[in-house]
Amino acid sequence: MSAGAGAALPSSDCPLCPRLAAFRGEMRAREPDWFNAPVPSFGVPSARLLIVGLAPGMGGANRTGRPFTGDYAGDLLYATLTKFDFARGRYDKRPDDGLALRDCRITNAVRCLPPQNKPTGAEIRACRPFLAAEIEALPRLAAILALGRVAHESLLTTLGARRADHPFAHGARHVLPDGAATLYDSYHCSRYNTNTGRLTAEMFEAVFAAIRADLDRSARAGCH
Repeated sequence: MSAGAGAALPSSDCPLCPRLAAFRGEMRAREPDWFNAPVPSFGVPSARLLIVGLAPGMGGANRTGRPFTGDYAGDLLYATLTKFDFARGRYDKRPDDGLALRDCRITNAVRCLPPQNKPTGAEIRACRPFLAAEIEALPRLAAILALGRVAHESLLTTLGARRADHPFAHGARHVLPDGAATLYDSYHCSRYNTNTGRLTAEMFEAVFAAIRADLDRSARAGCH
């Protein structure tokens, strides 16, 4: 199995990562009504903003089949997206809640649920072709937001940029070579990070305010 051009989603029984495939089987036996498969991206292909998380959460995307849907990280993410006009409608923690993204798409560096929410380096590498295909399929892409260091580093490798030149830091903005989209960093919007104070709603919103300002500035410049 390979992720060629346009192959932005692995099969529902993707065998590339034996540990994740085995865990998927365990989850299907334990929770047969859950999604329990590689989670597809959410949002429009005309999006200028791509948000990249780590991997599906057990009670979130792995249960519902939509990124960041059904867990605390989604509560914060979708409220913030709505505030900055990247989403419209009511987020109700269900994939059929009617919420729609605007100029935005969401995916994960690893598409399958990993045990303890910790994918291995080999699993991140195995899933990277799908991330590359996702990026290639967005013709208007101008900004990418990495939620956490793992997503940041996988994106740099995918985009052909050196990690040493672009260290991860919350609120950082990286201008990448060869006309690639601008990369922005945020701490992951997990309950752990917010409960410990590592990330506050205000810190998270500041990142989106910067992205919105840059995209609006670019759009105005393009009109002249």
